[in-house]
Amino acid sequence: MLGSLQELFDLPLETKTRNVAKKLFHGYAGQHPHIPLYESMGIDDADVQEKVDELVSSLWPQGHPTFSKTIQSYAEKLSTLDHIVRRMILESLGVEKYLEEHLNSTYYFLRITKYKGPQTPETEVGLPTHTDQNLLTILYQNQINGLEVLTKNGEWISVKPSPESFIVIAGESLYAWSNGRIHSAKHRVMMSGSETRYSAGLFTISKSGYIVKVPDELVDEGHPLLFKPFDMAEFLEFYSRENGWEAESALKSYCGI
Repeated sequence: MLGSLQELFDLPLETKTRNVAKKLFHGYAGQHPHIPLYESMGIDDADVQEKVDELVSSLWPQGHPTFSKTIQSYAEKLSTLDHIVRRMILESLGVEKYLEEHLNSTYYFLRITKYKGPQTPETEVGLPTHTDQNLLTILYQNQINGLEVLTKNGEWISVKPSPESFIVIAGESLYAWSNGRIHSAKHRVMMSGSETRYSAGLFTISKSGYIVKVPDELVDEGHPLLFKPFDMAEFLEFYSRENGWEAESALKSYCGI
């Protein structure tokens, strides 16, 4: 998998920019002055072979079956892991009766990312502080660390997973759906030295038209309702249009109570 990531980003810039998308960060993203170390490629429905093949045909007109199958297989296996994690979450909250609806209302978006080493011992920002806006993110990286998470005590800690581990990050939409019970942690990527960091994150996103609503069982006197029901696709459009990444909590601005 990691070899495929390097092969992808080694393509000429004019080839990579063929992956165009209207949604923020859903096509090729890179060459930004404020995040010069960052480069990414997005693939909607990456667990579906035909969707991956469409991207591959735009990058390699002659085809690249090995790359295509590697990406689809990776996304498919992580989607299985996502199902397991979401089942665990809903069971822990006592609302497992919503599991089938939860699983059927989402799709997967794969974001493949490269962070160049800044060629300096000084630490530089690879990706600024943010929270994910989707439901759940499952991340795999090479052994070049850089991901940092902000604790509730205001301390930044470095995430150093083993080579066999995946990182699971709850997004703002899961925080809203759980009525504040599942915390969405702020995180960032900080780079130093000369080595390149590669990562591949599978993002679980609610389908357009599906209304994300807090289950009645998760609202009580101790946990008053925090968010109005919302369509995630419409929220993500708001997030992109209104520079939501600059807000302390774009979702609270959009549908908070």
